[in-house]
Amino acid sequence: MRSRIPLPWQTFALLVALALLLPACAHRSPASSGTEHDQALPSPPVAEKRDHVHTEHGVNRPDPYYWMKDRDDPSLRAYLQAENAYTQAQTAHLAELRQRLFQEMLGHIQEADLSVPVRKGDWWYYTRTEEGRAYPIHCRRRGSMEQGQEQVILDENQLAEGQEYLDLGVFQVSPNQRFLAFSIDTTGAERHTLRFKDLAGGDLLPEAIENTAYSLAWALDDQTVFYVTRDQATRPYRVYRHSLGTDPAQDTLVYEEKDERYTVDLRLTRSEAFVVMDLESSTTTEVRVLGADNPMGDFRVLQPRHQGMMYRVDHQGERFFIVTNDHDGTDGRHDDGAMNFKLMEAPQDSNSRSQWKELIPHRPQVLLETVDAFDGYLVMSERENGFSQVRVMDLATGGQRVPEWPEPTHSVWLSSNPDFHARGVIMEYTSLVTPSSFFFYSFETGDMQLLKEQPVPAYDRRLYTSERLFARAPDGVQVPISVVYRSDLDRKRAGPLYLEGYGAYGLSDDPYFMPEILSLLDRGMVFAMAHVRGGGEMGRQWYVDGKLLNKKNTFTDFIACAEFLVDEGWTTAEQLVISGGSAGGLLIGAVINMRPELFHVAVADVPFVDAVTTMLDSSIPLTTEEWEEWGDPHDEQVFDYMLSYSPYDNVGAHSYPNLLITSGLNDPRVMYWEPTKWAARLRDLKTDQNLLLLKTEMGSGHMGRSGRYGYLEETAFEFAFVLDRLGMTES
Repeated sequence: MRSRIPLPWQTFALLVALALLLPACAHRSPASSGTEHDQALPSPPVAEKRDHVHTEHGVNRPDPYYWMKDRDDPSLRAYLQAENAYTQAQTAHLAELRQRLFQEMLGHIQEADLSVPVRKGDWWYYTRTEEGRAYPIHCRRRGSMEQGQEQVILDENQLAEGQEYLDLGVFQVSPNQRFLAFSIDTTGAERHTLRFKDLAGGDLLPEAIENTAYSLAWALDDQTVFYVTRDQATRPYRVYRHSLGTDPAQDTLVYEEKDERYTVDLRLTRSEAFVVMDLESSTTTEVRVLGADNPMGDFRVLQPRHQGMMYRVDHQGERFFIVTNDHDGTDGRHDDGAMNFKLMEAPQDSNSRSQWKELIPHRPQVLLETVDAFDGYLVMSERENGFSQVRVMDLATGGQRVPEWPEPTHSVWLSSNPDFHARGVIMEYTSLVTPSSFFFYSFETGDMQLLKEQPVPAYDRRLYTSERLFARAPDGVQVPISVVYRSDLDRKRAGPLYLEGYGAYGLSDDPYFMPEILSLLDRGMVFAMAHVRGGGEMGRQWYVDGKLLNKKNTFTDFIACAEFLVDEGWTTAEQLVISGGSAGGLLIGAVINMRPELFHVAVADVPFVDAVTTMLDSSIPLTTEEWEEWGDPHDEQVFDYMLSYSPYDNVGAHSYPNLLITSGLNDPRVMYWEPTKWAARLRDLKTDQNLLLLKTEMGSGHMGRSGRYGYLEETAFEFAFVLDRLGMTES
């Protein structure tokens, strides 16, 4: 039996429009924290309930909002529009604050700027931005930056004309640098259209290839490209071979990955000797290679997939360099304890693990993440003591150097370095107080030269301080927290604090410079990052201890960080803001169910909150791929564990923090109905008067609005909501 909403959508929209005209709603006292304003506006929309019950392993799960999965249902779009109208009405009084925040953040960006040029052969490649234009312009010069004439090879602003959204996927110049392969997505659904451009004459080639993924590899003949397409669940799974100027309908299918846990990625090695096909699940990889000078040949397997064994390769000379955990796959353990990976080499004609030779053994305290091969040198990206670092090896002597950096809390990684024969590399360094800084590191001398520090107008780093703290988790583990604040902040008084977290996929949430948060810091807020388990900050074990049947460690770590910051006098529960997106949105949803009284404001961007239902449905993008991340709830033990923390399934009849939820109608990673259902259930069950807003982007996907101004507008909206809920709109 279907219940009906108490207020017709048309009437609600009319009331919202009238509310926007009410002068009494335009301003309020900061001390009111929204109460007077909230009461002056219409009640929030109430979603229709329709009977639906999921039954798994003898457990019945009522899901009255399951109908929202049908995006063709007229009631769905009406509900989303009503929620957006309600959000607009509830935040109309913040228009001036949003504009002020936007201008502040824009004031910290040098709108007309030039990236650090990188060399490939005779050409120097770079991007530049222009004032008032939202997207970068891709350019190159031949010979030198000083004397070469600029050639614009792609202007994203032109591609974006008439489009609500634009994402550039593939952007790769052919080996002889005559042709450009690029792909664009104009919906946010991450199904890109691949195009080719003749850079000699500037003309687009006639063919357009739909439904492509983010990877592509050129062959050395400059006429053949390999590209990847997506299946119905958006999984990259097929590799095709295409010849420039021919009908894509005639393209040859080279490979299809039938195991739904695996995705396919393509790349050309920096040496340009091999096209590499990476077949990857969350726990296992298989690499296939093809000589780039033999595009009509067959890919060969470098090492057959073996459950639990992961490896990634690069090429130099007559050999491959291989980063691997060398898992034996028999008892769930690594045969030599290489959980944090080690470096090996193998002849380039190798097709068996038996031919691999160890170069750098496993180090329990150092996570080896990637290796980049150059002519005579290797550059390895590592993590030690929670921080990223770069190690350079001279292949002739075996000597190794690790460049040192001035700040104890920092991040560093290899920048774009396409030239295999380069005599050094560009590294990017940053911290919570230091803008992105690009250094050229000389292979021969080990000297470093600062090429550019990203200019940040109206910024004085001496006014800000960053620290690393540690909170004790319930099981005794020390969880790192990175914090940044104004140096003149009165640390004797607890104040507002913004705590961000992620903790999934082994991805490291590293400290980096964010000019937008200066608007919070300058208002007396502290910004903090909780480096919880499930991420990769402290090594591979840190990730393993926050996934599958250990997932709750992610949530209890975050709560421990929040409690520590309160207990140590940094903030109070009444001034604590928390935020996370995607898998970080799962984190936010879980902790506000577990400890709602600990937080005053929560922001959940495109949150993955309907975990059980999604992971039971293999037709949904990412589901089968991520059974090795979250677990497969078709297994009863996994189901019970996942059900115990799934945010949507654990919404209760109690108070919740003020909550802003964002969503994208075209999101292929977290389907729009997850945050929508969650908002509806929270509205139905929560017992407080705190504000809950659902804001859905109707023309974009997981990444939100595109373009740098769209990002700043979204951030200004979020920060205005946060400041409003804290009673800080006048600061």
